[in-house]
Amino acid sequence: MSLSTSAQDATSEANNALAESSDALFILLGAIMILSMHAGFAFLEVGSVRKKNQVNALNKILCEWCFSTIAYLFIGYPLARGLNLVGSISEVNAANGIEYIRFFLFLGFAACIPAIISGGVAERAKFWTNSIAGIIFVAVIYPLIEGVTWGKFSDTLASSDGWLATQFGAPFHDFAGSAVVHGTGGWLALPAIMLLGARLKRYDKNSSIKVSSIPFLALGSWILIVGWFGFNVMSAGAIKDIQGLVAINSLLAMVGGTLTAMFISRNDAGFVHNGALAGLVAVCAGSDLYHPLGALAVGAIAGAIFVILFDIETNKWKIDDVLGVWPLHGVCGLWGGIAAGIFGLESLGGLGGVSFMSQLLVSVAIALVSFIASFIVYGLLKKTVGIRLSEQEERIGADLSVHHIEANPEEAL
Repeated sequence: MSLSTSAQDATSEANNALAESSDALFILLGAIMILSMHAGFAFLEVGSVRKKNQVNALNKILCEWCFSTIAYLFIGYPLARGLNLVGSISEVNAANGIEYIRFFLFLGFAACIPAIISGGVAERAKFWTNSIAGIIFVAVIYPLIEGVTWGKFSDTLASSDGWLATQFGAPFHDFAGSAVVHGTGGWLALPAIMLLGARLKRYDKNSSIKVSSIPFLALGSWILIVGWFGFNVMSAGAIKDIQGLVAINSLLAMVGGTLTAMFISRNDAGFVHNGALAGLVAVCAGSDLYHPLGALAVGAIAGAIFVILFDIETNKWKIDDVLGVWPLHGVCGLWGGIAAGIFGLESLGGLGGVSFMSQLLVSVAIALVSFIASFIVYGLLKKTVGIRLSEQEERIGADLSVHHIEANPEEAL
């Protein structure tokens, strides 16, 4: 009998160890896929800006990842999650060091914030001033939003017995960050774009400002698309919770966004490749709830939102949002948060457990808080140290004025 008990205990320990190591690998792979998405951000921007600003685009995304790592490690992550990773490793390194790997995964979400903003302020923002703003957002603003929706302060908004659930029948639900990540990034970007103003000669008659490389833009989009399946599927957090539903819904939302953008824009390559991203932004929140046809509809609506709003924003309102990050991430992220309360309902084929009012209130609140916070941060920076390159620096391009090298140095010889 004792031998049998010992054998059972050994088997149980072995199973637990396998589960822990499997979860660690699962989350690590997700974190690596999200890290790879930042190459997508970089090349999407490289293809969308002029050649004189391509080095700047590449440097910004990598350096902002590094700045984000420091800010999130020491301030943001403890604020959002209540866990200090720079103390004794004996307290954190249990279960294959899974807490370190979780930090890596959540850092990938946090670092999306300055990467999103980068595309909107491209070609005229000061490198260091914009980096300071990004550090503030990753250290304080985003962690507070993360904390009240996903982290240690989330009982009121995301708990099944919290205030939202009590008032409206279900808590706020954002599985992979439509509102929490993308919405935050897009609405933080809008004040920066407005306070910077348009690029030189952007709205002059017969302006010659164009994207520099559709192949680079498309490459960036494809890298983001592939990485997004780590962004969404591996948000489950444990291998036992992985859902094929999240994968198929992500796929169909991407397809819906692409095809809608294709039809509305009359097959414009820039809109097509960004339409795919619009669908993926919007599906994040309810990807674990939707019927696949619901996900297709959510993505299709997002593709239309992006094409229509980008044209209104940049041409009618003359807000020079270079990559269209406000409609793409801000508005499509807001739509995704709200859509989870519509297409996630059982009456529309979803799994239920969501409330339209909970989704609407929190998604709008995230947008408002982000917009106001960004206006304060960028407004103060503009009045103190300045946020825009000088006219001469902008004319010669950020590559030479900031980094002292061109994207293709050999061509200058």
